[in-house]
Amino acid sequence: MFSDEYRRKLVTPYEAAAALPQDAVIIPGLTMAEPPALLQAVADRVSAGELEGLTVYSLLPTSTSCSTVLAPELSEMVTVHTWFVSACERELVDKGREDFIPCHFHQVPRLILDGPPVDACLTTVSPMDANGFFSFGTANDYTSTAARKAELLMVEVNRNMPRVFGQGLVHISEVSHVVENHVPMLPYLEHPLKPEDCEIGRRVAELVPDGACLQFGVGSLPGAVSDYLGDHKDLGVHTEVFGPAMVKLIKQGVITGRRKNLHPCLHVYTVAQGGEEMLSFMNDNPSMASHPVDYVNDPAVIAANERMVSINSLIQVDLTGQCNAEFLAGHQISGTGGQLDFVRGAYDSPGGRSILAFRSTAKGGAVSRVVPRLEFGAAVTTPRMDAHWLVTEYGAVNLKGKSTKQRAKAVIGLAHPDHREELERAAREQHLA
Repeated sequence: MFSDEYRRKLVTPYEAAAALPQDAVIIPGLTMAEPPALLQAVADRVSAGELEGLTVYSLLPTSTSCSTVLAPELSEMVTVHTWFVSACERELVDKGREDFIPCHFHQVPRLILDGPPVDACLTTVSPMDANGFFSFGTANDYTSTAARKAELLMVEVNRNMPRVFGQGLVHISEVSHVVENHVPMLPYLEHPLKPEDCEIGRRVAELVPDGACLQFGVGSLPGAVSDYLGDHKDLGVHTEVFGPAMVKLIKQGVITGRRKNLHPCLHVYTVAQGGEEMLSFMNDNPSMASHPVDYVNDPAVIAANERMVSINSLIQVDLTGQCNAEFLAGHQISGTGGQLDFVRGAYDSPGGRSILAFRSTAKGGAVSRVVPRLEFGAAVTTPRMDAHWLVTEYGAVNLKGKSTKQRAKAVIGLAHPDHREELERAAREQHLA
């Protein structure tokens, strides 16, 4: 029965794209779940003048979206709203050709539900099983919400997308169009380490107790920290992003989930980003539990995990403890994402703590990431009231309970020695010393 329905809905990418109405609103799957064949077909229709008034909602789009529906040459023909700016669209945001929507990641599903009608969700899924179910694989996040709100759900079946458990399944009866495209999944790899990252990783690992439940952010930080967690015992996972560093720790027996009080022995995540080894590990693995982001990133759910430790990064911190992780030199370069979700949830967890780690300098040491004040107009990703542990290669400090003067002294101690004299002078001028 399900095979017959599958065959009836199986079309070419262009046939699926042709079903979109004029002035369509679409939401593609997130990062590794962006469907290349479907997005190319949609972009081709726009370019040919067959589809006008297209609106796209995205979050951290990759080269798949940025070379198709978000391509610069289509920017006059496509309206784009982004919940998190990626590197390939920063120039478009700067020029006003894309519109950034400030938000917390866990609120995106509600923004979709409360927002305008969605004509189509287009996403990559795993092959259908005998019971008629596909898996959202690497992208549950808001994709599962968009899939069920949209008038049309177009899935691009790829045998390289892992089949996962939890709340990550969608049935053929919910699907309007099926496209097959078994291409290699675009890898989403962690950044290479710099020498100072090793010291940062060591200091962060010292703050992680046995039995902790972990959340890692993106970038080089997960790899740096995981290298120093090899002697830890019975760590767990409740994370926004699941990636290669966690796979390594699971295979080493460091992450077991045995001491988790919420979803024991399950590795809970909402989006996965990595390479072939990660995808293979996730496939048909009953320990993997995929859930929507309004659950995984809900600060109350995060706080329900005992010994929750969130580990994220930032761009700048000022002397009062205000943390900026998304804005640089007058430009929006990323977004809030789930940082504050986990900062607040981890601190409220019994025995939990949030950690924001960062290199003390940028541009070869010329620029300090510890600044007197965040620049005018800069985003405050984590307010000073929420900042807990801060870590650089020069130390680790707990800001909770510290006065403004105590904070300034502690934060200056995290800066590179070459910049401390200037920061101390700024502290005196601000009556923080």
